[in-house]
This record gives sequence, C-alpha cells and structure tokens, in this order.
Amino acid sequence: MMACSRRSVLTLGAAALAARALPARAEGFTPGLVYAVGQKFDKSFNEGAHLGAERFKAATGIPYLEYAPASPAQFNQAVASLLRRKATDVAAIGFYYATALTALAPSHPQVRFTLVDGVAEGPNIRCVTFKEQEGAFLVGVLAALASKTGTVGFIGALDIPLLRKFAAGFEQGARHARGDVKVLVNFVGTTPAAFNDPTNGAEVARAQFQRDADVVFAGAGVSNFGIFAAAKDGGRLAIGVDGNQNHLYPGTILTSMLKRVDLAVEASFQAGRQGVWSAGGRALGLADGAVDYAVDVNNRELLTPVMLAQAEEARRAIIAGRIPVADGS
Repeated sequence: MMACSRRSVLTLGAAALAARALPARAEGFTPGLVYAVGQKFDKSFNEGAHLGAERFKAATGIPYLEYAPASPAQFNQAVASLLRRKATDVAAIGFYYATALTALAPSHPQVRFTLVDGVAEGPNIRCVTFKEQEGAFLVGVLAALASKTGTVGFIGALDIPLLRKFAAGFEQGARHARGDVKVLVNFVGTTPAAFNDPTNGAEVARAQFQRDADVVFAGAGVSNFGIFAAAKDGGRLAIGVDGNQNHLYPGTILTSMLKRVDLAVEASFQAGRQGVWSAGGRALGLADGAVDYAVDVNNRELLTPVMLAQAEEARRAIIAGRIPVADGS
C-alpha cells in the first residue's frame, strides 16, 4: 500500500494555497487547537489533530494551547480562551465551526485561523478539506470483496454533505469491485450529538446486520465504538475511519479509512511559524497522501492479496483520473 506522503500535505504552508499571507511572527508565536466536540482521545478525528500538534511541539519545542468544547455553541468561548492566553494561530477541527468562525475572524485580523474539515471565507482563514470519497472508494472495494452475503453498509453520524462524500465513495467503490453488491446507508442521528452516541450506533449496526450486511463502514466519530462492538458480537466486519482503528477490535475491523488531520494541523502550525501561512483552501485526496486505508498486524490476515491488488489498482486509476469519484453532492 502506498504510504501517506507528509511532503505533499506540508505544501499547504507554501504558495500552493491561494490568497494573502499574514505577517510572520518570529517572536511570540503561540498555536492553539480547538477540538471537535467529543472525546479528545477518540482514536479518530480529534486524536489525529492532537497527534499533529504534538508532532509540531516535538519538532520545534513550541508548546500549543488547546480547548475541548462540550458543544459547537462553545466555539466563541473556546477561541476567546485561547486568545486570552496569547494564541497567534488557531486550528479549529470540525465543519460545524464554519459559521461561527466566519463571523468571529474579522474581529481578530492578526490571528491566523485554520478550519479543518469545513469551509469558511475570510482573509485570515485557511480551510483544509479532504476528498473523503476517494479514500471511501478504496475501502468500498475491500468491503465488497470481503462480503460473503453480497450486502455491505455505511453508517454515518448524521445526513450532511460531508458524510455523503463518504457514503458516495464507499458505494462507488463497492460497485466497482462487485457490480451486484447491495449497499445500505443509515445514520445514527440528526444532530452533531450523533457523533458521540455509541448506543445508537450499535442499534443502527444491528439493524443493518438483520438486513444481511456483513461488512459496515463506520463514519460516526465516537459512535463507531458501538458499531464495532456490535460487529464483533455479531461475527461481522467493520471499517474504521479517520485514524487507524484496526487495533480496537483485531479480527473484526477489516481496515480503517485514514484521513490525515494530523498532517493538516502540523502543516498549518509550521506554516505560521515559518511565515509562509496563507489564507484560502485546498481539498486533499489520494494524490496528496491525505486519505488512505490502513494495513497492519491487526487486519493483515483479513485482506487477501487479490483484495489488496484490486484496491491498489483503483488507487492508481483514481490518481491518474481514469476513475472519477463523485462526492455525492
């Protein structure tokens, strides 16, 4: 499997991103991190952001500030807390901060804001999004080839454009590998709280298992824990998301779709420190090494050489433009 390229994602800090660069701060540079709602060590999205910030700290010796909101409504409170502690750069993790950031950023023109996984506009806002559909395509290939029933499922937290990208890519990949596959799509809830509801996640998974799904792709944040437990109890397979979740239930998790939030955070902090940060946006995909799937000791026996060969063939075709992957919009 092609390894994720740090160099390709770190180009975020250079002229590859559009728009105006704010002045560098050689002294007093203080990065801050606003986590997504949920657990900090979620083996997924937030933990990836934490890892990127920790790697920046280890490389530079510069500590970072952090704030973990209990709800999206606490975003302004989170930013205010970081700014009181002299943050010069703030990375916010989560699409649901976009509206609040758009309104807040003009009041702090000398602060560099990076929104990961969402889109907001402003001369001091950088937006980093991902081509989730490309990574989901690859795990869709693996899911369809692993399925014995011919039915696979996607379970998202809630029905929003971001998660439709996962569902769309997953379905396209599954049908690419196996034209007669049946793909189920369900969601845990209707509000952002659905990202932190393992109980309902397990219920949705069991409902898909009753409809013959034997491989489910879990894109539901902390709710994934319930989905994984239900898969293990039912003798089915699950697919993790964002971080490498294979180790949570070895033998049950077929693979994990990686979304390199860690590199996006690290790149933004490094760019701010080096004086090359710029506003604007970029969507990162397979060609950037920003999405992928995980193979390690915990799932290697679940993936046959034929399965991996087909996934890698699909990767090459997507990067070369021979397979366009729709984003579900």
